[in-house]
Amino acid sequence: MANFRGTPLSVLDLAPVVTGSTPSTALAQTLELARYVDDLGFRRYWLAEHHNMPGIASSSPPILIGAVAAATSSIRVGSGGVMLPNHMPLVVAEQFGTLEALHPGRIDLGIGRAPGTDGLTAHALRGSSDPRLVEEFPQHLAQVRAFFSGEWPDEHPYAAITATPGRGAHVPVWLLGSSDYSARAAAALGLPFSFAHHFSSVNTVPALQLYRDGFQPSAEHAAPYAMVAVSVVLAESDEHARWLAGPMKLSMLRLRSGRPGPLPTPEEAAAHEFAPAEEELLAPFLGGQIAGGPDTVRRELESLLDRTAADELMVVTTVSPHAERLRSYDLLAGLLP
Repeated sequence: MANFRGTPLSVLDLAPVVTGSTPSTALAQTLELARYVDDLGFRRYWLAEHHNMPGIASSSPPILIGAVAAATSSIRVGSGGVMLPNHMPLVVAEQFGTLEALHPGRIDLGIGRAPGTDGLTAHALRGSSDPRLVEEFPQHLAQVRAFFSGEWPDEHPYAAITATPGRGAHVPVWLLGSSDYSARAAAALGLPFSFAHHFSSVNTVPALQLYRDGFQPSAEHAAPYAMVAVSVVLAESDEHARWLAGPMKLSMLRLRSGRPGPLPTPEEAAAHEFAPAEEELLAPFLGGQIAGGPDTVRRELESLLDRTAADELMVVTTVSPHAERLRSYDLLAGLLP
């Protein structure tokens, strides 16, 4: 099992679509990367849900999870995450019950509260702009879990519904977050928690502290379990790693400026001169990114573990060409004992 200083390592994939490429190519590369890190001994391979983003092909995690699980043999496969306000709880339970039935003991269900997109696209997904779809997140989360367990409050009308596949499926449920809301919710419910350090690094340590301090043991989890998602670009040298990390910086700028597009090439990113205002805009989102050669990355990961005491690290590496992404994970495995 791949681990860094005794901490298991996992992978988060957004299926990046690079300038001049296609979603079909991006998804083929997802399958190739999944097989690659499975052979390297990584613990999990999670797919993120995003919509209306030309540079991200992971809009349908359940479909991708099935394809990745079928293409691999040992690695756990899951969602990082399913954005619950976009989906009805019974659908989620049936989808992940089906995945678990096809790939027993290998499926994770990571659930998030954010829409994973802009307001107009959220309306198109849900058929409504009713804010209660987000406000009802706790009830919908409870329904997903009840469809799995078959345990409902007295006289609940949904008790008459059997999710098939779904009921009785042993699918671990995680809460995902980038602030204190999901940290508190995961603690109160006794669930494992994954924090998005890769775009909300300033909130990581406070959220994990809230989670651990407030954790209430549950039937599934006697103690808190915190995973930290971190952006890592690893190359033979610091200079080359920073060059490879440039596209993600330019892509984030375009997204935050309301102009999302395909993932730029390193050459595109190198040609862009970032204005001071742009650097200021990006600082909160890129503060947790780690990019460097083996010594730099080892030092930065050790510092991250010292600060967070993470039980697991989930690494997201969004670079092009694809061979460089494979190489980054290969070099990361080379840091392991």
